Amino acid sequence: MAQAPGADVASAMVPDGARVILATQNRKKVEELRTILSEAIADLGEDSLICAADIELEEPFEDGDTFAENALLKARVVSRATGLIAVADDSGLVVDLMGGAPGIFSARWSGKHGDDKANNDLLLAQLEGFKEHDRGAKFVCAAALVSPLGEEYVEYGELPGTLLMSPVGDGGFGYDPIFQPNGHVRSLAQLTPEEKNAMSHRGQAFRALVPRISAALAQQSVN
Repeated sequence: MAQAPGADVASAMVPDGARVILATQNRKKVEELRTILSEAIADLGEDSLICAADIELEEPFEDGDTFAENALLKARVVSRATGLIAVADDSGLVVDLMGGAPGIFSARWSGKHGDDKANNDLLLAQLEGFKEHDRGAKFVCAAALVSPLGEEYVEYGELPGTLLMSPVGDGGFGYDPIFQPNGHVRSLAQLTPEEKNAMSHRGQAFRALVPRISAALAQQSVN
């Protein structure tokens, strides 16, 4: 892949001390990932982890066919543009009745990227009339790491559950208000950030990626 457009500009804007960049513009996701990745960056200082939004670096268009392909695409572009270890994810909701949709199109299911309310409203309308036992779904996450040295890793996480009849709760983001994890009586949007991170698909995937990040940081220091 060719160097990302604007790479020289992006590299110049990287603040001193930055070691890892999250390839996302989603501030709510950044807050969640900072907590999950705290183990990997604990000894580096708060300024070591930045996100694409911090340096006004746009996310590349996601044209992969799978969560893993999209996560790697984003991480590759951002790592090459900044010279940092890049971490990215692609995640979404997989609904049994809908043959796996919205899947990789979850964030733009209603046609506009990141419009959580519109996405939830459309999905609930498409499932209207189906009872609870027919509304099985799962969240899926592929978390990718790409280092300036060319290392690439992908880890996965899944959270099975049921889609509710209407939104419940004010926390979280995305489809959290209409998703109830198996074995729980509250939606993801009703859980505390700590409760959600402990079980979420994203938490699983990124916790599995933490040793890879630590190893990449150590290798970077050697070189």
